[in-house]
Amino acid sequence: MGENTMLRLLAALGGLPAFPAPLGVGTPNLGNRRRFLRRARGVLRRRVLTNNGPLVREFERRVADLVGVRHCVATHSATAGLQVAARALGLSGEVVIPAFTFIATAHALHWQGITPVFADIDRETHNLDPAAIERALSPRTTGILGVHLWGRPCDVEALAALARRRGLKLLFDAAHALGCSHRGRMVGTFADAEVFSFHATKVVNSVEGGAVVTNHDDLAEEMRLMRNFGFAGNDRVVCAGINGKMDELSAAMGLTSLESFDEFLAVNRRNYELYARGLAGIPGVRLAPYDDRERANRHYVVLEVDEQAAGCGRDLLMGALWKDNIMARRYFFPGCHLLEPYRSSAQGRVRLPETEWLAGRVLQLPTGTAVRPADVAVICDSVRAAVVSAPLLRRRLGPGDIDFGRMGAIPGGQRNAS
Repeated sequence: MGENTMLRLLAALGGLPAFPAPLGVGTPNLGNRRRFLRRARGVLRRRVLTNNGPLVREFERRVADLVGVRHCVATHSATAGLQVAARALGLSGEVVIPAFTFIATAHALHWQGITPVFADIDRETHNLDPAAIERALSPRTTGILGVHLWGRPCDVEALAALARRRGLKLLFDAAHALGCSHRGRMVGTFADAEVFSFHATKVVNSVEGGAVVTNHDDLAEEMRLMRNFGFAGNDRVVCAGINGKMDELSAAMGLTSLESFDEFLAVNRRNYELYARGLAGIPGVRLAPYDDRERANRHYVVLEVDEQAAGCGRDLLMGALWKDNIMARRYFFPGCHLLEPYRSSAQGRVRLPETEWLAGRVLQLPTGTAVRPADVAVICDSVRAAVVSAPLLRRRLGPGDIDFGRMGAIPGGQRNAS
């Protein structure tokens, strides 16, 4: 909608909601239902439901081929993948991570008695700042855990050089980054190990699931043992493991989803380009860019809202969109260091100005196969109307008028997923 066109009346100002039912961030992409059901019937016919069944092995081969690595170790979640990878890499003491990430990045370390040390980010890339990592290192540091946020890769060269120079292990949380590249090389091929998520909210999903990829043969073998209680045969346990296995029905969904990956990417690109055109020229609203020279899944439509320029802050805009049944999300607010258990520890006392600046501005908009071109146009119109109507919204929409914890309203039940 152009600026000279009549703006729609927001529900927050007395109009009807833009959508009759909530339209959420992270509504699952679904592949071909018949193919999934055929695979699921095969699982029931074989009566092999878990324990490294044929579909899990096929899923691992397909992911390894897509990424271009020798090994893929499927797990029941990316969190389990991070835990297994951290243990197999021998991480202990302290590991430097960003605070601007989903809380599971930190929790995966904390559950193993490893202290996540939060370092600041670069406000342009939203990823770890190598100089901030250097300042966060101590004699107890054993590794760096970077996050390829929004599928936009970290400064992998700088992080790898720092890890080599300081004798540290390098692990990447690539939960957002399946199918993405950096300088023509696929994400998943840079660190000692990298972990993908196949949670329902991701571009490719196995309902719940994750995978660790690596080119190190010994590391892959150790992680396979660890995800299955440490068993190396029926009666022989060789290490302390957990139940981190992916099951066959999850692999059936993952394989079906992978078959539609190109379709999902095309939809995300279409939606992203429509958002870029529809949001152009709105004061104080910036769409986080992707590098067109690289492969990107564009599964995250990320706004930065400048309150001074827009006339309304991120939370006021979000509240207005929620009234319109556009369930935008404020990722990753307020930063892991300000959430428990880290807030009550020494980590909570560290100041991360770039992280806190960005956490107060970022707003995620819906995309994926549940979002049609007409939906994008309506969402853009609502954003424009909210900015134009900001003075009135500030008078009409108070802090108590929106329950930002009301995530159960999101389709697909994607309550706290990254």
